[in-house]
Amino acid sequence: MFKLLKNLTKKEIIYAIICITLVTVHVWLELKVPDYMSAITQLVQTKGSKMAEILEQGAYMLGCAFLSLLCNIIVGYFASRVASSFSATLRRKIFEKVQNMGLQEIKKFSTSSLITRTTNDVTQVEMVIGMGLQAMVKAPIMAISAIFKILDKGFEWSILVACCVAILLFVVATLMIIVLPRFKIVQKLIDKINGVTRENLSGIRVVRAFNAEKYQTEKFKKVNDELTGMQLFNQRCFALMNPVMNLVMHGLTLGIYIIGAVLIQKAGILEKITLFSNMVVFSSYGMHVIMSFLMLSMIFMMIPRAQISANRINEVLVEKINVVDGDFDGTTKEIGTVEFKNVSFKYPEADEYVLKDISFKVSKGETIAFIGSTGSGKSTLINLVPRFYDATEGEILVDGVNVCEYKQEALHNKIGYVPQKAVMFTGSVIDNIAYGDNGKGNISEDKVKEAIRIAQGKDFVEKMENKYESHIARGGTNVSGGQKQRLAIARAIARNPEIYIFDDSFSALDYKTDAVLRKELRKHTKDATCMIVAQRIGTIINADKIVVLDEGECVGIGTHKELLKNCKVYKEIALSQLSKEELENA
Repeated sequence: MFKLLKNLTKKEIIYAIICITLVTVHVWLELKVPDYMSAITQLVQTKGSKMAEILEQGAYMLGCAFLSLLCNIIVGYFASRVASSFSATLRRKIFEKVQNMGLQEIKKFSTSSLITRTTNDVTQVEMVIGMGLQAMVKAPIMAISAIFKILDKGFEWSILVACCVAILLFVVATLMIIVLPRFKIVQKLIDKINGVTRENLSGIRVVRAFNAEKYQTEKFKKVNDELTGMQLFNQRCFALMNPVMNLVMHGLTLGIYIIGAVLIQKAGILEKITLFSNMVVFSSYGMHVIMSFLMLSMIFMMIPRAQISANRINEVLVEKINVVDGDFDGTTKEIGTVEFKNVSFKYPEADEYVLKDISFKVSKGETIAFIGSTGSGKSTLINLVPRFYDATEGEILVDGVNVCEYKQEALHNKIGYVPQKAVMFTGSVIDNIAYGDNGKGNISEDKVKEAIRIAQGKDFVEKMENKYESHIARGGTNVSGGQKQRLAIARAIARNPEIYIFDDSFSALDYKTDAVLRKELRKHTKDATCMIVAQRIGTIINADKIVVLDEGECVGIGTHKELLKNCKVYKEIALSQLSKEELENA
């Protein structure tokens, strides 16, 4: 928790200091009230006392109460400002950290866990800070001050208060020992329930198509019941606090008056007034002590869960990012060249290499394609160029410079990337295409329309209700797979990069659309480098170079005709898709 507090801004620290100062003043004022009550009690029971004296003490008491209330209101305002501002800072820092993470780090935490850490965990910390600046600061100051005030008021009463405090501390400590380990489980179960819910929503079509609603419901019920059971156990434990607190508080009040009655009965006439006054004061201060420990116990119930949440947030913030920015700004003599030099790659903590000793070079204006069976490493190879992962061995050069030396922004500005699974964001068609300008959306409408035309999306976009201003739902759920792919391709075209990367980006297109799109694309990208991952021979048949992968190894490089003669793996793939006549006439 203390590590997390290092993220407090100067403004938040100043607000926190103001809170602590005002809480101290508030406590001092509140503890002055019983003194005035004692003075009024003595004046009322003393013969010859004037009403003006009683009213004067009463006025002081009301003044303290009013100022105490005012301090409390100001403390509440500043405490909420600090808590809400700090939580906003944490959410921003987590979001920025995740933005800078590579795929390796994101997979380590899981998407559902990162969502929980950004929302629920931050809320737990926010609640403790908001309450802590009030109750956590106030309670110990109040308890210590009240104890010093009553130490000389009566030994018997002091022993009674000490016993009550000991009972409270024992109960709180026992509860913490029982409940604390379960808070870790609760947060993990929240991750789990988020994951199940997210999986169900994203796969709702498949769930319905296979009548798996009952299975999904049971799956959710299992996790939900586990979380509910854990929470019920924790809440039942904490439910014991309320009756124990009430018993101690009422028992203390009763004990003070019983002891007071015995002492007054034994005392002389002159001592009775002092003892009665002390009993009133002790009763008030004793309640302050118990209430202070009650406030602390409430905070202690929140702190363990907040501590676990803080640790989970810290795990994200201190996570080492493996893909680190270089210093190179991207200005090069070469343009559009990509070269792999003896590149090998294996995933972190994996034993086997996914890619082994891959070498090739592609220059400006050329098209290089990658083909192979499922799991041969095609997408993994492509993902090394924009540094979604870094090569384990060897080096990758873009425009003659190792990709690790680039600033990531400079490297990505050279690339137009179309992923295997087309991604759409909430917004209009224009918003999604103009997103290619580093998310700024500054690409002109004419350029957007031209990109959509080249990507063969003009027909379906102009048939939509609002055409280019038509709404696209999150994930593109209101358009087909082929339409999403064409919009994703248009996004890359609108960027006008040096290097295009198409990661199996034509798979959802019919053969006719695929052929027309590639024809238009060749015209538009004649001065750019194209890297294409494909399953279809027809998609890559005209590529300048084709790299054939088999179990992570390069088993052939050449043109379509060269590979038909020299590469057995390529020939097998080609014959599985096209007849001999079609291959000969290609």
